[in-house]
Amino acid sequence: MRFAFHCKLNQKWVVCSVLFALGICAVCVSCSEQDDVEAIRALVEKGASLAEGHDIAGILELASQDLQAMPGDLDRRGVKGVLWRAFKYYGPLKVLHPRPDVEMKENINQASAQLSFLIVKREQTYPELKKLRDDPLAWLEEVGENADLYRLRLQLTNHEGEWLVNRVFLERFTGLGFQE
Repeated sequence: MRFAFHCKLNQKWVVCSVLFALGICAVCVSCSEQDDVEAIRALVEKGASLAEGHDIAGILELASQDLQAMPGDLDRRGVKGVLWRAFKYYGPLKVLHPRPDVEMKENINQASAQLSFLIVKREQTYPELKKLRDDPLAWLEEVGENADLYRLRLQLTNHEGEWLVNRVFLERFTGLGFQE
């Protein structure tokens, strides 16, 4: 009887321990996923900052070696040329955008992000946009047709703990919607 009681107590302890461990794992995975989402959002912020500084090399450091950009099926060299021409065209600029939507894929080393962004001359201001950072639809409405508006879709991979962009899809807003 004493042995049976001891076994039942041990079984309950084992079950409770396993459930506790699983709970901790679930929390860690959830925290890890949230950390990855924040890391990807920080990568987008860094990219915008580098673009404002016309830092083409810095932008390309955020991308994988097999980078592919659409439209145009551009590789790293092609992207470098497009960025150079864009920076030459705009001169001093600002990149404004709401918080990117990030989706973690089932494969923990892949994710996607999407955001609309606005390129404006550095001296142009949109004070209301800061209030709308977490509301992409209201952000788009506020921007209207006052600047060059784009949508950027990114596919990212986690390479040795670092998120890198490996696919870029850029769409320009035409007044009727986004078109590649």
